[in-house]
Amino acid sequence: MTLDDLEQIIAARAAADPSESWTAKLLAKGPEKAAEKFGEEAIEAVIEAVKNDPERLTSEAADVLFHLLVMLHARGVRVADVMDELARRQSRSGLQEKASRPE
Repeated sequence: MTLDDLEQIIAARAAADPSESWTAKLLAKGPEKAAEKFGEEAIEAVIEAVKNDPERLTSEAADVLFHLLVMLHARGVRVADVMDELARRQSRSGLQEKASRPE
């Protein structure tokens, strides 16, 4: 499965009845709730990384990716836009890219 596949699955689930789809239910609560859920999943992934539990980290990382895409969907940001931004950044080192950002 690719991120594009997952994006399509999320779009389809977003159109479902919220009583029948976790994704639709989460999105019905608004973009802020989707962002909050992404944050919760990110924290859980950090905890598993610190605990050095690769199996649990793998599971939490999947949750992070899923909820990141739900959050992006909630704000109308496409995976292709994110990938384009990553491609743009590849032309410079990470240190150069970070130094170019406004404070």
